Amino acid sequence: MRLFVLTALTMIAFAANSVLNRAALTSGDMTALQFSAIRALSGAMILLCLVLLRGNGIARLRVGSFMGSASLALYLIGFSLAYRNVDSGIGALILFGGAQITMFAGAVFTRENIPLTRWIGAGCALGGLAYLTWPTGASAPPVLGSLLMTAAALGWGGYSLIGRGVKDPLAATAANFLGALVPVLIAVLVFERTVLPPVNSAFLLAVVSGAITSGLGYALWYQLLPQLRTTIAAVAQLSVPIIAASGGAFFLSEGIGPRFWVASALVLGGIALSLLPTRQLGN
Repeated sequence: MRLFVLTALTMIAFAANSVLNRAALTSGDMTALQFSAIRALSGAMILLCLVLLRGNGIARLRVGSFMGSASLALYLIGFSLAYRNVDSGIGALILFGGAQITMFAGAVFTRENIPLTRWIGAGCALGGLAYLTWPTGASAPPVLGSLLMTAAALGWGGYSLIGRGVKDPLAATAANFLGALVPVLIAVLVFERTVLPPVNSAFLLAVVSGAITSGLGYALWYQLLPQLRTTIAAVAQLSVPIIAASGGAFFLSEGIGPRFWVASALVLGGIALSLLPTRQLGN
């Protein structure tokens, strides 16, 4: 039960990032790259403080990795750029659907035993994702935004796979945020020649996203990953788009059309099938 509750809490934090990012950008008070920079900086600061408070902090920060930082940077930049014109729920569905593909590929590569029902469930969920992003019809998401969120999905999937072998989740997350901060700041300086926007509501949303729902949320995710099979961790994240869409509709008045709900039904149905005890279906 404790593992379930903590996983659910982490999924809510992930969904909140979509709503916070979208809210900050729609206000017009901050650019996408500025949001990424503030998010990375505030996440790195709070995690660094927590690590230092435990003592022997500098030594603990060595548990970070180049690939972890690079994956996190790809996710942060792609995520914010995509949300310039993609709604909260749709962006989250593309993100975590793509992350599921990445994590399933990692499970296959490491020869993890994957029951048939989990394969079928994953296929059903990915079918819903394909239906949502198919580039036809008035409700199809923008192509560029979809591609940017797909890049973010690759980064997030890789980041989650790397987290399975981490011994000190808090220190690893702090080190990865510090490492990711460098390319994020370079991107802002190169493309916008400025980093910090005025302190306003959008700025505060970015700080909350970085310090709480990202920094602390990702540290908790790294703590949970070793306790979850790769494929279960992948399909569990597909609950995030439904939470994000609900938050976007409630807080941002984003419309949710039938295309999204059909895709969501397929995704959630796939999750349910993937998580069924295998003995119920004779596997």
